[in-house]
Amino acid sequence: MGHTLQEVALMALFGVFIWTLIEYTLHRFLFHIETKTYWANTAHYLLHGCHHKHPMDSLRLVLPPTATATLCVPFWKLVTFFATSTTTPALFGGGLLGYVMYDCTHCYLQHHGQPSKDPAKNLKRYHLNRHFRIQNKGFAISSSLWDYVFGTLPPPKTTWKNN
Repeated sequence: MGHTLQEVALMALFGVFIWTLIEYTLHRFLFHIETKTYWANTAHYLLHGCHHKHPMDSLRLVLPPTATATLCVPFWKLVTFFATSTTTPALFGGGLLGYVMYDCTHCYLQHHGQPSKDPAKNLKRYHLNRHFRIQNKGFAISSSLWDYVFGTLPPPKTTWKNN
C-alpha cells in the first residue's frame, strides 16, 4: 500500500502501544463498572466478573472469544477514524497483536507460569495483587505505564501491611 517494511513495523508497534491504553481503559471502566439490573449483571459477569470470581481457573480465558470478536468492530472503526486507509491495516494488526500478547501474558502469569526473573515475576506479582489485595488500582496487565499515568498505580507493598 505504498509503505516500506520499516513504516509498517512502526505502525504495527504503535498499534501494540495503543492496545495497552485500550486494555487499561476497558479493564478500568468497562470490566469494573457497577451494574444494577439483572441483564447488566449477567453481561458483566460473563464478560469479566467470572474471571474475578474464579481468578485461578486455568481454563478461563480473560475475555470470551465472542466478546473479543465483537470488540474488534469498534476497534476497527476507531482505527479508521484516526488513520488513513493505507495505515489502518497495520495499526489494526498491531492492536490485534497487542491483544494476543496481552492474553498470552495474562494466561501465563495468572495460570500457567512461575516466572523466576523480572520483568515477568514483577508482572505476575502486580496482577495477583490486583486480584487479592488492592482491587481498585492496578488495572493494566501488560505494563504498569497507564496505571502510573492515570494515578491508579498500587502503593508499594510495605504500605499494604498497614491497612
